[in-house]
Amino acid sequence: MEVKLWNDKREREMYENFAELYAIIKATEKLEKAYVRDIISSSEYETECQKLIAHFKTLASTLKDTVPSIERFADTYKMDCPAAINRLVTSGVPATVEHRAAAAASATTSAAIVAECVQNFITAMDSLKLNMVAVDQVYPLLSDLSASLNKLGILPPDFEGKIKMREWISRLAKMGAADELTEQQARQLHFDLESSYNSFMAALPNAGT
Repeated sequence: MEVKLWNDKREREMYENFAELYAIIKATEKLEKAYVRDIISSSEYETECQKLIAHFKTLASTLKDTVPSIERFADTYKMDCPAAINRLVTSGVPATVEHRAAAAASATTSAAIVAECVQNFITAMDSLKLNMVAVDQVYPLLSDLSASLNKLGILPPDFEGKIKMREWISRLAKMGAADELTEQQARQLHFDLESSYNSFMAALPNAGT
């Protein structure tokens, strides 16, 4: 006896769409694994992944009333395709596109922090030239500079500028707010700032910035 899966044309279309959705999820899972294992190139992966995502979006939109949750659909049919669900539902773009966006954001962030460090170096050096040598004038400038240097991940922990700024901040913390640096201290701090700035600028090309 033949068992019918559908009673009318509408039901038949629904089951065909279910089968297509199932196939897209399975294909995406295989594609994600192939990409992670380096079996296919990034360009091949991206092209195929974009096709699958486009098909998925069209189908998911068509099925939104009968399949309100793709995760539940995958659970119902015991699909076990976490990578596909992440790519199709959560991300919506190929991994290669995600990586490019992350790299661009990282580069932008680094550029902004580099600019911040340069600004803080110059402000601190200019302030000393203008004879702003009171502890409550110098301390915040060195504190800002130290914080911006620590935010820049491309600099090693033992970077000269980081160490020197920490030493100066520690020295100033032991003094009173109204105390002033001696002429010798001010000259030494300016020398340390200039030396650290030169080291900082020299470190940037080596770090690929």
